[in-house]
Amino acid sequence: MVNPAKVADLDQLRRTLRTSLAKAGWPEPAWFETTPEDPGRGQAKRAVAEGAELVFACGGDGTVMAVVTALSGTGVALAVLPAGTGNLLAANLGLGTDPAAGLQVALEGGRRRIDVGVIGDQCFVVMAGMGFDAMMLQDTSERAKKHIGWPAYLGGAAKHLLDRPMRVRIRLDGGPPMPRRPRTVIVGNVGRLQGGMRLLKRAVPDDGKFNVAIISPNNLFSWARLIAAVASRRERVPKMETFTASRVEIYSNRSQPRQLDGDLIAPGKSMKISVRHKALVLCVPQPDADPDLAYDAAAVVKRAKQR
Repeated sequence: MVNPAKVADLDQLRRTLRTSLAKAGWPEPAWFETTPEDPGRGQAKRAVAEGAELVFACGGDGTVMAVVTALSGTGVALAVLPAGTGNLLAANLGLGTDPAAGLQVALEGGRRRIDVGVIGDQCFVVMAGMGFDAMMLQDTSERAKKHIGWPAYLGGAAKHLLDRPMRVRIRLDGGPPMPRRPRTVIVGNVGRLQGGMRLLKRAVPDDGKFNVAIISPNNLFSWARLIAAVASRRERVPKMETFTASRVEIYSNRSQPRQLDGDLIAPGKSMKISVRHKALVLCVPQPDADPDLAYDAAAVVKRAKQR
């Protein structure tokens, strides 16, 4: 499943896949390209209907999210071949932007069933958010991402550091509404952001629960303290509350930007999120003995480059 807009040399990618899979004794893969009208969901469903046992998703966040939505609950495995600049799932797997590393992970046979978040008819596996994080994505230049990679998001973030907070009510697992005035609410299944920074330290991708972060800095100084605490991996982060829940409802008094796994979805006044426990089979680096999906990923990347 390939997003042609995210791959510099499609012919080279195709040759690499064919050669590496043939050398490992695998059959030649079917080839599907995404379109602006269908970023991968329809193509992935077709692949499943035709008997696919594993789907490679090569593209950015939108491509991966579309394929995740199609594969959730099917038992068909997903392997991520990172492309573009903002692939959050690839970042959590420790794969960087090297498709060869993702291919090597699939060939080595590491598999893990992880939870899937559901909002409406869409799925995600890393994190969903309403507020500042989606505004940052919205105002990050595609040109800047292409030239400098994930640091381009810092420019988008800077534009919104002093925006007014949201006014929201948050319900966890059907409990009483919690009124808050945050800058953003993050619902995470896995905890790493771009650049390797881990926001949600206790996020486990297969425990049937989300980690919910309510982030409420009110000036530049509190933003600086929050960022410093996250970067230094402190146990307590100022201006950030964390909870766990398997059902999360967020209601705002006005429409807010929203994102799933680093890809913008339509703005809205609410997000109602539930979990499908261990609904996705994901190709992961071996040995996978750690809750963090990126376990020993550096070794995988090294092996991929030696092939």
